[in-house]
Amino acid sequence: QVQLVESGGGLVQAGGSLRLSCAASGRTVSTYAMAWFRQAPGKERESVAAISWSGGSAYYADSVKGRFTISRYNTKITTYLQMNSLKPEDTAVYYCAARYGGPTLRVSDYNYWGQGTQVTVSS
Repeated sequence: QVQLVESGGGLVQAGGSLRLSCAASGRTVSTYAMAWFRQAPGKERESVAAISWSGGSAYYADSVKGRFTISRYNTKITTYLQMNSLKPEDTAVYYCAARYGGPTLRVSDYNYWGQGTQVTVSS
């Protein structure tokens, strides 16, 4: 079983930065691919970024390329999402997710989910 806990959300002005963290626990979590998704009110959950278990491969949604960076350290059990140049349209609940296998940007591929952390970007 894998448990995920997100933190780091908050209110920021447009153009600002935030760093989200996802702390994972579980026997083999360091071998899992990790990802971030987000869901705005009234919209479907969408992909943000994903990273392989080794940290060697990362993938991004077009909407965040060049602004967000996903990474994992601490023996690979903590995953981060550095968000720069934030825009009001980035406002959403951000979820951390894990899967055993390669990283993908598909919601349906992930088995484990955190509770989410709210990110609000004011204009």
